[in-house]
Amino acid sequence: MTTQSGMFARSARSVGKARDFVVSRVCAGDRVDDIRVCVSELATNALRHTPAGRLFLVRVDAQEHLVHVEVHDAGGGEPRVCSPAATDDHGRGLLLVAALADDWGTSERNGPGKAVWATFKLPGRR
Repeated sequence: MTTQSGMFARSARSVGKARDFVVSRVCAGDRVDDIRVCVSELATNALRHTPAGRLFLVRVDAQEHLVHVEVHDAGGGEPRVCSPAATDDHGRGLLLVAALADDWGTSERNGPGKAVWATFKLPGRR
């Protein structure tokens, strides 16, 4: 198992940087697009909930048959899947994560905030 972490500034550019960080560290074959979308959504949420002046952390654990991604932020609140109206321009991030990841959830972390994680099975890999 390979575990790597990166810290990202509270900046819109950091979403793409976090996505590239994770994708460059996994050999996920057919699942790479699912991972890319989910990291984008989790990093966007972290960006929205990270207090000004704070960083957010992205951790990726790449195993032979599984990729586990965590995004840590110092913001409060409990992430939840929303039911946005068709005309809403936000509220679909965790809906996408729930649809694309094999599992997802939240964890406590050292310090303020929470970690939101997603796992992706890599079927057929040897």
